[in-house]
Amino acid sequence: MLYLITDRSAFLRNPEATPTDAACLQIETIGRASQAGCQLIQIREKGLSAKALGEFTRAAIKCARPHGARVLVNDRFDVAMATGADGVHLRTSSIPAHEVRSIAAKKRLDDFLIGVSTHSIVEAALAEDGGADFIVCGPVYDTPSKRAFGAPLGLERFAEICSAVKIPVLALGGINLSNYLEPLRRGASGIAAISLFTGANDLEQNIRSILNTHLLR
Repeated sequence: MLYLITDRSAFLRNPEATPTDAACLQIETIGRASQAGCQLIQIREKGLSAKALGEFTRAAIKCARPHGARVLVNDRFDVAMATGADGVHLRTSSIPAHEVRSIAAKKRLDDFLIGVSTHSIVEAALAEDGGADFIVCGPVYDTPSKRAFGAPLGLERFAEICSAVKIPVLALGGINLSNYLEPLRRGASGIAAISLFTGANDLEQNIRSILNTHLLR
């Protein structure tokens, strides 16, 4: 599985680009990635109001769903429900997975996806026990955006976490085209990333390369 995590700020590289331009480029990228075979999209836009986040999510769904990709909203279960998103992605400090699963069951949302961010075997087990459909685990490799939270897990600890749970584990953190196969060989069911999906010129090629070589693990 490939999990695109959005970040509008990554599209502000052009000094003349506006926040609106960046949002449009991110939505366009979601459509391109979905068409190329990316199966999961996480809307992770913390700086938006609930209304703006809802509008952004609806635009993403419109681009992704025709190609079979499923859209999850980071942390905001309320926005996910209001927009008809396919699921929610929970942080360790979010509402527990079992509460989300209970509410979704009462609303007869049998296909509602729950992803959970994890960083240890304990967190992975809690997510699985709580009814998560999959977990995102990392950072596997060193990455500047995560250095404030401590050292990366490394491949061996990551492999231990994969072995400890039965639900799919997606690798996150420092994933690029030169190292993505290593987590897959150690038990990952896929990879999650931001920067891997922001290359405008080679986005489709990168996605297809990953999907075509996953059997090498």
